[in-house]
Amino acid sequence: MAKQFSGFEPEHERFVAEQHIFFVATAAPEGRVNLSPKGMDSVRVLGPNRLVWLNLTGSGNETAAHLRESPRMTVMWCSFTRRPLILRAYGAATAIHRDTPGWAELYAHFPDEIGARQIFDMTVDLVQTSCGYAVPFMDFREPRETLHNWAEKAGPDAIATYWAERNTVSIDGKPTGIPADLPVS
Repeated sequence: MAKQFSGFEPEHERFVAEQHIFFVATAAPEGRVNLSPKGMDSVRVLGPNRLVWLNLTGSGNETAAHLRESPRMTVMWCSFTRRPLILRAYGAATAIHRDTPGWAELYAHFPDEIGARQIFDMTVDLVQTSCGYAVPFMDFREPRETLHNWAEKAGPDAIATYWAERNTVSIDGKPTGIPADLPVS
């Protein structure tokens, strides 16, 4: 049975910290709904009603575009081991870009990643747990290093070019807020 909370409880924070993958959903008022899997060491609960996650360079940038029009965001974790549990956080988020005030303070919570593109800062207004009885058991083997290795090999100039060519607008043509000339450093 689902249970609702006004924010993260300590047990929820521990659960989030143990998971190797989470999912983020956003939608602008018009266009496609986006649902993205996220991994690596990229999410932090900063209090009962605050969640931040580091967004690394990727093929799209839908979340940033959606948040410019509608700040709604849902983040979900589910257990693939031991006790079945699904945890969702609902709220509103903003994108913090490298050139935005507050970037350095928030980025200090994460490992240094050359491909760090944005940090999403979410104000959580509801946390919900549900059973997860239908979620299969799966074993975690190891993190995938492909994105990290690509970014290291590409270097700052190539990443900046990639952002300018592929990450300044969404698949629906909505601006993401990344300036075409934003330096990667």
